[in-house]
Amino acid sequence: MNDTTLGQEQQRHTKLSKTKLLIKLLLMTLGASLVAVGLEIFLVPNKIIDGGIVGISIISSALSSLPLGVYLVILNLPFLYLGYKQIGKTFAFSTLFSVIVMSIGTSLLHPVSPLTIDPLLASVFGGIIIGVGVGLVIRAGGSLDGTEIVAILVSKKSPFSVGEIVMFFNLFILASAGFVFGWDHAMYSLMAYFIAFKVMDLIIEGFDESKSVWIISDNNQEIGDMITARLGRGVTFLQGEGGFTGNSKRVIFCVINRLEEAKLKTIVEEVDPLAFLAIGNIHDVKGGRFNKKDIH
Repeated sequence: MNDTTLGQEQQRHTKLSKTKLLIKLLLMTLGASLVAVGLEIFLVPNKIIDGGIVGISIISSALSSLPLGVYLVILNLPFLYLGYKQIGKTFAFSTLFSVIVMSIGTSLLHPVSPLTIDPLLASVFGGIIIGVGVGLVIRAGGSLDGTEIVAILVSKKSPFSVGEIVMFFNLFILASAGFVFGWDHAMYSLMAYFIAFKVMDLIIEGFDESKSVWIISDNNQEIGDMITARLGRGVTFLQGEGGFTGNSKRVIFCVINRLEEAKLKTIVEEVDPLAFLAIGNIHDVKGGRFNKKDIH
């Protein structure tokens, strides 16, 4: 490959990287904006809350004179710091960007009249919109709720999965709405959360944090070393054979959590853009040292 061809190839990869970054930013902006719509146009005016930090922010805003957007940023900051230390700066900055967009969106939409004052309709349509928004943000590699980061850290020292810990946090938060807004609104909040959870599950194709990864590449050793170094995950090399060519193939297998998926894809693309990559959801992981691994 001559210098001209190499330069053109580098320009093409740079252009693709910028395009993908722009798409991610657009997805995060759209997702966070949809969550703001679901909150300010449906849930908040009807005294219905969501789970996680958003739910705590809604309750805090109702009990004080500060707007919802302020709490959304302030309460997420400690978790963003944990995310930066434990998962990586890309995830932390993506989450910070999404939270800021959501916060600005709630501030701009706060004066707008709600579309309905029926709490049942607000729960259903607010839950759907929030579920779509959160799903888009997660697919773009970000997050809107810091409780997942805490759940990952707690799960490494407990027998409970990340999903179970998040569910426990949210049930506690949703129950708190009963003391602030009344038990009818707490039950509507639980309904909205369940709907949002299911819709989000459809958008991101699985809420469970564990995913199996299969990679076939001629640069398998380099990819394996980078996964170990940058994600802190162990990899297993399996020996395979091409069904059509009969050529020997070395297959990389590893297990990651959902928040590491975007970073793993970036690693594979950096080393070998033509690599075969398959990622699937795992409903249960037992044995080994998966839960004890540090997340970088």
